[in-house]
Amino acid sequence: MAPANGSFVTQFILVGLTERPDLQLPMFFLFLLMYMVTVLGNMGLMTLIGLNSHLHTPMYFFLFNLSFIDLCYSSVFTPKVLTNFISKKNIISYMGCMTQLYFLCFFAISECYVLTSMAYECYVAICKPLLYNAAISPKVCSSLMLVSYLMAFSGAMAHTGCMLRLTFCDANSINHYFCDIFPLLQLSCTSTYINDLEVFIVVGINIIVPSVTIFVSYGFILSSILHINSAEGRSKAFGTCSSHIIAVSLFFGSGAFMYLKPSSAVSMDEGKISSVFYTNTVPLMNPLIYSLRNKDVKLALRRTLGVRKF
Repeated sequence: MAPANGSFVTQFILVGLTERPDLQLPMFFLFLLMYMVTVLGNMGLMTLIGLNSHLHTPMYFFLFNLSFIDLCYSSVFTPKVLTNFISKKNIISYMGCMTQLYFLCFFAISECYVLTSMAYECYVAICKPLLYNAAISPKVCSSLMLVSYLMAFSGAMAHTGCMLRLTFCDANSINHYFCDIFPLLQLSCTSTYINDLEVFIVVGINIIVPSVTIFVSYGFILSSILHINSAEGRSKAFGTCSSHIIAVSLFFGSGAFMYLKPSSAVSMDEGKISSVFYTNTVPLMNPLIYSLRNKDVKLALRRTLGVRKF
């Protein structure tokens, strides 16, 4: 039975990251290891923040949400990817594909705005410390997260809604390892002009606006750091900011490379490589960047392990 949008396709075949049989098992173990580290890192960070009252601050409120988003984000597609590495035929249903696309878009856009909120919190903490309690109050933090999820909801609905209007005729092999926008557009047997326009507008808003906000915030932060008299203080601040900027650049850069150009100009091999960064590497790196170099988190970990020992 065909889907309600008139498509003749009821299921898709995922080509995967590589078609070489000799690489399937090594890739399975690589992705499994990355997923395990991602799950343990993000769940561990969420648990530490929840159990330690001294981490109940705006900074760690945003970090908790970032870890939750990264955990959900990687879980949307990684279990299916792992199954595909060891199965003979990688099939996903039409509605399963659309559902995967929706949640991928939702959590990706959420991450954009949570990273923006974290940059804003850091800017206020360093550049406007006297206004911190008013500018980063619990109400403001909750409002920022609400806006983040509302933007994610609207963006995901726009992407998925436009995809549902397309008709898929005979071709059903997605040249990717999950249901992404451009690989699906290339299978459509109807015009994708509206979809290309929608992707450019929605992705443009959700990448350009947050990334500009983040880099302007860090510009002010770096300017303030340069006025710190202590060389050791400047070094530590630069180290922290550089880590954040690397993570942000990796996420927004790979996303912009993939989505801010017409679908006809996208090479799927390049797209697969780019997508590994923003779907696998970033959720893996975030707990390391934002927690393991953080003295408060290390202290919380020692306290938590100490309680368990006794």
